[in-house]
Amino acid sequence: MLSYNWNWSILFQQPQLGWLLEGLRLTIVMAAVSFFLALAIGTLVGMARTARSRAVRGIGWLYTALFRNVPLLIQMFLWFYVFPELLPQNLGRWVKRDLYEPEVTIAVICLSFYMAARMGEQIRAGIQAVPRGFISAALASGLTVSQIRRYIVMPICLRMLIPPLTTELLATFKNTSLALAIGVLEITARSHQIESSTFHGFEAFAAATFLYVAISLFTLALVLPVENATRLPGMLKGRS
Repeated sequence: MLSYNWNWSILFQQPQLGWLLEGLRLTIVMAAVSFFLALAIGTLVGMARTARSRAVRGIGWLYTALFRNVPLLIQMFLWFYVFPELLPQNLGRWVKRDLYEPEVTIAVICLSFYMAARMGEQIRAGIQAVPRGFISAALASGLTVSQIRRYIVMPICLRMLIPPLTTELLATFKNTSLALAIGVLEITARSHQIESSTFHGFEAFAAATFLYVAISLFTLALVLPVENATRLPGMLKGRS
């Protein structure tokens, strides 16, 4: 019977430690940029989904149906391998060869559009959850529809959505792992690299697991005080 030769020390040796730290850095940067882009796009999508115009609502619905219902892995392949081929030749060549870190940039764009579709539904639900009495009072005071959305509906909506948006932030961190399919060397890809070079797969993927858990716990530690500070009394059930 063959026994596995555990060797945790390889994780603290070079170049393995450097690979893990570089993968961690890239994962955090990709997730942070993707989340804030997705939040901006998702806010527009959520507002479109609740607009008065049927055409605008239709555009919002089409965006959500397209990006939310196609698996993210397939979208990664489409953005990286197919989309550049549909562009004019010179532009497509620039995207594939001259764009700054094309794998990372395209992965961030893909992840942003995908997460924006999910966040757009959260924003839509938050807008619809704002009490009608607030809107009626604002109309009675003479505010326009756009002013009501800007100064009343959206501030209340975003404060109520901090818990679900935290979930989306954590999902963004985890979804960065799919970027390895197009050659991005984030945490999971670096773990594969360590396994291939040392043949210690258990240690490599245990390290990746630890890093993902650490990211999640650190994110929750940052967000929970913000959630408590911004909670609207009487509007959300939860911890007092």
